[in-house]
Amino acid sequence: MAKVKKKSPRKSPPRKRPASTPDANLLADLLKWAKAAGADAADAVYVNGESISVAQRMGKREKLESSEGRDLGLRVFVGQRQAFVSSTDFAVPALRTLAQRAVDMARAVPEDPVCGIAPAELLARNWPDLDLDDKRRPSARSLLAMAAEAEDAARAVKGVTNSEGAEASWGRSSVVLAASNGFSGGYRRSGISLSCSVLGGEGTGMERDYEWSSAVHFEDLMAPARVGRNAGKFVVRRLNPRKAQSARVPVVYDRRVSGGLIGHLASAINGRAVARGTSFLKDKMGAKIFADGLRILDNPLRKRGLGSRPFDAEGLPTRRYAVIDDGRLTTWLLDLAAARQLKLKPTGHAARGTSGPPSPTTSNFYLEKGKLSVDELIGDIKSGLFITDLIGFGVNGVTGDYSRGASGFWIENGKLGWPVSGITVAGNLKDMFLNMTPASDLQFKGATNAPTVRIEGLTVAGS
Repeated sequence: MAKVKKKSPRKSPPRKRPASTPDANLLADLLKWAKAAGADAADAVYVNGESISVAQRMGKREKLESSEGRDLGLRVFVGQRQAFVSSTDFAVPALRTLAQRAVDMARAVPEDPVCGIAPAELLARNWPDLDLDDKRRPSARSLLAMAAEAEDAARAVKGVTNSEGAEASWGRSSVVLAASNGFSGGYRRSGISLSCSVLGGEGTGMERDYEWSSAVHFEDLMAPARVGRNAGKFVVRRLNPRKAQSARVPVVYDRRVSGGLIGHLASAINGRAVARGTSFLKDKMGAKIFADGLRILDNPLRKRGLGSRPFDAEGLPTRRYAVIDDGRLTTWLLDLAAARQLKLKPTGHAARGTSGPPSPTTSNFYLEKGKLSVDELIGDIKSGLFITDLIGFGVNGVTGDYSRGASGFWIENGKLGWPVSGITVAGNLKDMFLNMTPASDLQFKGATNAPTVRIEGLTVAGS
């Protein structure tokens, strides 16, 4: 009887580190020269980018800009001292001089007990392909056609009387990071954006509004005509605003502005602010700061995400975090320095440019959608405010006190009523977070996103 050989189940191919590139070799040489100059350790980052930006206003081309550039930054450590230098001169003699200058600077600065590169056991060894590079490179003419289509669609909306223009931009960058601890990796990222801003009304009764879209890949961008129509529709509905009476009422933040509330959370859980004691959430780890069931995620591994990154700026692996889980705060955002200050493990949230140290930041940061539609979210509000635009920045990161200028629509008997402007909304972020209810309309338009949210009991002051 013949034996049947069973086939092993097909396995996914391993995620491999990219092969050595000329840019990685350049950084390897730079690190070698830094060590030869007397550095105990060093890391370096290389950025090569290109961009095109065009704009149209009132049917005429207003801007055409194109740029290309490359830059590198070197960080060196001498004991517990560190220094940073950057350069756009890639000639070997210049880079050798750069390395020596960095070491000389490090020897002259005070000690920093929390500085230093990552130990080898913490480094990312493999990472996924996050589909961050759309291989297409648009022409300036095609971008101008997108801007023209958007502005033409906006100006075609009845009630639109003027335009601030439409702008289309594209860019691509390559990032390579290398360090003397053995880390070497890189990735490419592209991005496309389109925006349109128009005005409606006449004289002192004019109002302004806008629409925008951004994406990593062209196919994920909102259609230009829709961008324009939305901008026109938004501004027309804001015409002839009234003043609101001062009151304490439910306030609903449209999804175009609600991401700002989540951004305030990101600032408050930044490990640097926590370590300095300058965050209003500094003593809230593990505490319930949002309502039951609510989750806020930070996901650097989201494919085609505008904030995605396969590894962080210190070579550490990135992963998805439920920063808020069932309403409770679960983690700070930590780079190596903040983690050392707080005596915790780093979370892979470091970001950096070429001329300074890493610092913690979010990636794709978002509030999960709720179960209610927007209509259901406002359906039981007899009197309240629906915000579509915020003005100024009146947030105290130490106390959580919140005060912003706003405009939008008054809610009456569960429906959007008349437009309102010239008002102020005030509260405290601790109370606002606890009394937040999300709608089901989450949309990923940037790196920080939230659905429409309702917050109970804010103070609205008319002017």
